[in-house]
Amino acid sequence: MKTDQIVRREQRLPGPPEEVFAFFADAHNLEALTPPLLRFRVLTPAPIAMGPGTLIRYELRVRRVPVSWLTEITTWDPPHRFVDEQIKGPYALWHHTHTFEPIGDGDTLMRDVVRYRIGFGPLGMLANRLVVRRDVERIFDFRAQRIPALLAAA
Repeated sequence: MKTDQIVRREQRLPGPPEEVFAFFADAHNLEALTPPLLRFRVLTPAPIAMGPGTLIRYELRVRRVPVSWLTEITTWDPPHRFVDEQIKGPYALWHHTHTFEPIGDGDTLMRDVVRYRIGFGPLGMLANRLVVRRDVERIFDFRAQRIPALLAAA
């Protein structure tokens, strides 16, 4: 019983796609985009040469439990799109597509589509309903609040 969950977000951001994409292309910016409670850290040393096949190692805490996470960049199409997929981590599946589209006045429409799966059958589905989905959505809510200020400072 494999049930993928999908979280979609879109946000209008100041600046052309080239600038917005460049901000997201720096994996170390994820630390500032992640709620402090998660104690998220990028372990892969900077600079990270981004492209298809790039592996990025992270550590974080999920409800106080330490978690190691390894992702791979599977699609790299600057300044339009990139995809990161979990190789090792807390999910049975994590597939995150980032897209950047020019819109009026030199701004960018950024879209995030995350497809994830918990695993553990009915127990995982219950965990998703009770905790996981809400946690994932809160992470993206936090990001949406932080991104404009971080882009302005970049």
